[in-house]
Amino acid sequence: MIVSNIANLPTEYGHFQIKAYQDGTQEHLAIFSTNLHKLTTPNVRIHSECLTGDTLGSLKCDCHNQLHLALEYISKNSGLVIYHRQEGRNIGLVNKVNAYHLQDQGYNTVEANEKLGFRADERDYRAIKYILDDLSIETINIITNNPKKIEFLESNGITIAKRIEAITPVNDYNQNYLQTKEEELGHILSSRV
Repeated sequence: MIVSNIANLPTEYGHFQIKAYQDGTQEHLAIFSTNLHKLTTPNVRIHSECLTGDTLGSLKCDCHNQLHLALEYISKNSGLVIYHRQEGRNIGLVNKVNAYHLQDQGYNTVEANEKLGFRADERDYRAIKYILDDLSIETINIITNNPKKIEFLESNGITIAKRIEAITPVNDYNQNYLQTKEEELGHILSSRV
């Protein structure tokens, strides 16, 4: 793993620090409050890259809203957002757009990935453990709806003190996507209205 130095990042949400990590061809980013090293139980969001949502504001998913919810939460409550660069549940951008094409034909996100020859979720979280170890983090409050992230962290010695929901608004374009995440991927969205 190649690791950068820490740099300052002033944003619309406040002043953060950042540190980059290169794992093979993938590069990940830790975005954290300036007091991270003083926190005994930081708030942590592991955010998987979504170019169409995060950058272009796609309404087909909840990624954009979840990222901004996490950045706002961290700016107010301190902690860390790990920007996990595994686009499209780690199938890559080209395959993600092909999956979008299949979704336009009526397949849900899981079916589309499987039709392309992938598992429903191809993400690999090993870099996350490296980043948390590098930042000397052993106990966290996790901002997530995804129980697989919690399982991975706990199985790798990270203590989860609390789960913080990442519930964002439903729209006409992401309703089926969110339903699929809940019903087929086990995401905890029960408080969504």
